[in-house]
Amino acid sequence: MEVRKPEDNEEARLLSLDEGHFADLKSKRINPAKLQQSFVAFANADGGELFVGVEDQSESGERIVGFLNQEECNGILPTLLEETEPSVENVDVELIDFGSRGLVMRLFIPKSPKVHYTSSGDCYIRIGAEKRKIKGERITSLSYSKGVLVYERLAVDGIDLNELVDSEYLGKYISRIGSKQAPADFLRKQKLLAKANGERVPNVGAVLLFDETPSASLPTRCSFKVYRLLTTSSEYKREQLAEMPTTISGPLEVSVRGVLEKVEALLEGATFKDGKKLVKLKYPVEAIKEIVVNAALHRDYSLNDDIHIRIFDNRIEVSSPGKLPGFMTVENLYTDRFSRNPNINRMIHNLPDPLNHDIGEGLDTARNELKKAGLVPPEFKEMENAFLVTIRHQELASIEDVITRHLSANPADEITNRMVRELSGEDDINKVKKALQKLRQDGVIEPVDPNVSAFQFRYRLVRS
Repeated sequence: MEVRKPEDNEEARLLSLDEGHFADLKSKRINPAKLQQSFVAFANADGGELFVGVEDQSESGERIVGFLNQEECNGILPTLLEETEPSVENVDVELIDFGSRGLVMRLFIPKSPKVHYTSSGDCYIRIGAEKRKIKGERITSLSYSKGVLVYERLAVDGIDLNELVDSEYLGKYISRIGSKQAPADFLRKQKLLAKANGERVPNVGAVLLFDETPSASLPTRCSFKVYRLLTTSSEYKREQLAEMPTTISGPLEVSVRGVLEKVEALLEGATFKDGKKLVKLKYPVEAIKEIVVNAALHRDYSLNDDIHIRIFDNRIEVSSPGKLPGFMTVENLYTDRFSRNPNINRMIHNLPDPLNHDIGEGLDTARNELKKAGLVPPEFKEMENAFLVTIRHQELASIEDVITRHLSANPADEITNRMVRELSGEDDINKVKKALQKLRQDGVIEPVDPNVSAFQFRYRLVRS
């Protein structure tokens, strides 16, 4: 275990640390069993840092009251590292030596692909600045989310095997892959059946892949909803819908291809107003395909929600139910892979001309296709119960380049902060403001009327 001196300003940063979803401060006097609860909660959630040897702000006097020596620390570690079930892997432990005030233990706990329990058999999860004990269905849901339990293998109540065997799509699928097996034998050998009450019935994966109306057969929603919204704002109203949202359902491959056709139709001729000009929405089809397919194959089907594809004036958002599974994080999306629904993934891949190539290249392809089109890479955000991918209609060029290129091509035009945001796809009003100010300082643009309120500034090229 490494012992090191504090870095510059580390004490001030430590004492000003906001305890929240990713950090917690504990007194060295804490009962090891209580500390184990916080430790497990971080591992079961999104990981975080746990500092031991820091008193609460409400305590009077010195806040850093650390361990006297390394041996004293060693009394806590077995409870955390050896007595959780199962053990949390890849925990980083170090001691920060604050001299006469003692050693503060810092534990960096990674997001774990497993569900962990304390030595007393309890399960906790970190939510905000709190640890919460969960039971029953909450633990099952966490297990599905992490991929410890595979929801696609769950038996589906209320559906007769013969209903699926008679599916027209299943027959076509078997023929397309060149198999001669009878439908029931095919489903059994492909691990798409489960036992319920002593009988073999279709599992969730089978229904998603081959049922003509999976949304009617499953207890959770599993369709796609596609919207066209005539706005750039994240807060939209009903009247900003170009048409009523389209719900697309059916066998998974059919649904995905239907979604791509609908998105392409909505983008055909779609424009948004950039000042006095109309700008055509252009996105590489392959990038949209890869992101929609990724959402369909890796979403959490145990959650009761659909996949939502929202086409705004300056971006496309694809929101799929469920946080990232296993050890996946936003940071390692391009380098690592973890399949939440391995059977579904495999069955879609087995088709000729498959939607997916099953080598983990989907998001890389999307990023490369956007780059070829001169657009910025996709953005990823993990929400509380969903994963959001945003494709922006934003050029790789800097905001300054977008402004000067537009005004150079349209010398009679005037431009505002809002117009720049619509043209560039950059939502941050302050970033655009700084770009406009820089161009003004460089003598490239000037305000049409410098006496109006800053919020009403309109800019034009500097007149020679």
